Amino acid sequence: MIDNQPHVALFGTSADPPTTGHEVILNWLSRHYDWVAVWASDNPFKAQQISLSHRMTMLQLLVEDLNPPKQNVHVYPQLSHPRTLHTVEVARRLWPNAIFTLVIGSDLLQQLPQWYQVETLLQQVNLLVVPRPGYPLSELALSQLRQQGAKLRIADLQAPNTSSTAYRQHGDTRGIAPPIEDYIHQQQLYSWQDDPREKQPIR
Repeated sequence: MIDNQPHVALFGTSADPPTTGHEVILNWLSRHYDWVAVWASDNPFKAQQISLSHRMTMLQLLVEDLNPPKQNVHVYPQLSHPRTLHTVEVARRLWPNAIFTLVIGSDLLQQLPQWYQVETLLQQVNLLVVPRPGYPLSELALSQLRQQGAKLRIADLQAPNTSSTAYRQHGDTRGIAPPIEDYIHQQQLYSWQDDPREKQPIR
């Protein structure tokens, strides 16, 4: 690196559970940044069904299952906080000289302007928007963020159309990595597993 400043991608997710879509994003980030810091979070704008500790464990399992293994992708539980500005403050203590890029899905574009002290946040990080199926990029939302000071770019990848909701509600395992599925069954995390009337998981 010419400037001797590590480029760190900050990728928090409230995924419940994390899917192979998150795996694709982590693989992409690992190729474009010096370090990828990952954590499970509680999104104050939506309800999560499973506890933060279980979601953190599942995210760790996903990182360990990356193929090939990635040496620059790690889970940092200490970065987890409902307010991303607090997360960035903690990250600066871990990497004092880093250039930070906050990674968000396109589903959060409309929500981001409502985040806590968003203009202060956008002064401290670059912004990378990952396109998600079903959430087209809104030029109006992008323009609003730029007016608030965002230095943003769009990731040149398309995350697969996988759904945490489909698993939670119907047991659709098509987007769930085997280690995470095993953990879910061991812990009996989702209500559909307890109902014998429910149909078997979709594969």
